[in-house]
Amino acid sequence: MTFLYRVLQVTAAPAIRVVWRPKFTGTENIPRRGPVLIAANHLSAADHYFLGLITHRHIATMAKIEYFAQPGVKGKLMSALFNGLGQVPVDRSGGRAALDGLGASEQILREDRVLAIFPEGTRSPDGRLYKGKTGVARLALATGATVVPAGIQGTQDVQMEGQLLPKMAKVSIDIGKPLDFSDKLTDSPDRQTLREVTDEIMRAIQALSGQEYVDMFAARAKRELAEKQKAEEQENGEQKPEQQEQ
Repeated sequence: MTFLYRVLQVTAAPAIRVVWRPKFTGTENIPRRGPVLIAANHLSAADHYFLGLITHRHIATMAKIEYFAQPGVKGKLMSALFNGLGQVPVDRSGGRAALDGLGASEQILREDRVLAIFPEGTRSPDGRLYKGKTGVARLALATGATVVPAGIQGTQDVQMEGQLLPKMAKVSIDIGKPLDFSDKLTDSPDRQTLREVTDEIMRAIQALSGQEYVDMFAARAKRELAEKQKAEEQENGEQKPEQQEQ
């Protein structure tokens, strides 16, 4: 556990509990020792804050590499914060870079620590649960870590994307019973096994979060939403000159 994480546990954590009064159920399902892989849905940047309260053990999370490489003073402060918290930078562009991120995450589990992962790979654009990426299965099968599903609710109302200051909202995290993949452990699983394990994990998350499931990757949904918004803006921009002429 890093020094900064310890400091925040005795300062920020109690403040978050008092102000938001989050509700946690099933915390007894998190083992007190050994490698643990917490798999949760991803609604908001605030997910990180509240997940850190569900156990006294240090929870490392995977964060997009952009958080570690932003320019200026703000970027340096953010990088220092994420490094100080022991977070794992992940390059979401795929390929070799993405595998390097998984390697760092695997090392955390091999050190008998706790890692939280958001299998969707990015925040949900509309509150629904999206198809999980198979990195979570690869980590689980390679390390034999205890997989604990978690369903987060309400954090999208605490801090929406682009919102600087958090708002008041009801937050809850339901933690499910560990999933057993002991019969599938391997360093080189095939694609079908990876997909089956990932889908089982996502079903467990959905049962806890109560979200509608979408059989599509969240990143694709975000791209389609952005393209739709761009098309609507262009259409509205073309209509305004016509209205002025009339």
